[in-house]
Amino acid sequence: MEKMLKDFQPGERGRVKRLTAEGKTRRRLFDMGVTPGAEIVLRKVAPLGDPLEVTLRGYELTIRKEEAASVQMEVLSSVRTR
Repeated sequence: MEKMLKDFQPGERGRVKRLTAEGKTRRRLFDMGVTPGAEIVLRKVAPLGDPLEVTLRGYELTIRKEEAASVQMEVLSSVRTR
């Protein structure tokens, strides 16, 4: 299953499939390590929904929802609901 990083729920894990951003935003994401094949776990979402805190390559990263909307992910594990 695939979905955008902005649509993940806290605790979900996925692998980056591709970036749809262009220009400076794409370069910024690449510089932060958001590259195809990288695994990302969504840790927290701010109370108003922006920004998102993720774990990527062993470090914590805060990313804006607008940037997360351009990261297409392959879902590896989803959150269990009760």
